[in-house]
Amino acid sequence: MPTVIHNQRELVREALPVRLAPPPMYQVVLLNDDYTPMDFVVLVLRQVFHKTDAEAERVMLQVHHEGRGVCGIYTRDIAATRVETVLHMAHADQHPLQCLMEPVALF
Repeated sequence: MPTVIHNQRELVREALPVRLAPPPMYQVVLLNDDYTPMDFVVLVLRQVFHKTDAEAERVMLQVHHEGRGVCGIYTRDIAATRVETVLHMAHADQHPLQCLMEPVALF
């Protein structure tokens, strides 16, 4: 219960500490297809997700071999923006590359 302090002219209520929960996080995932060139996937990973050459190659191979690869974990708005950027780039270059975002359970 907050402490109430009576003053001559005003009633002041001491604020209780507020605990804020961290924002929900989302992982951005690239999905494999049989048509998008590996070089284009690496380009997307470097330009949109700011991966190094080695990181981009690792994620691209994960997408190729496992069918999907996590590009990064972000807040909802940033993840949604990155997904839209990837889809726009793929469409502009006429590639069927698919990208989606999934909620991540943080413990």
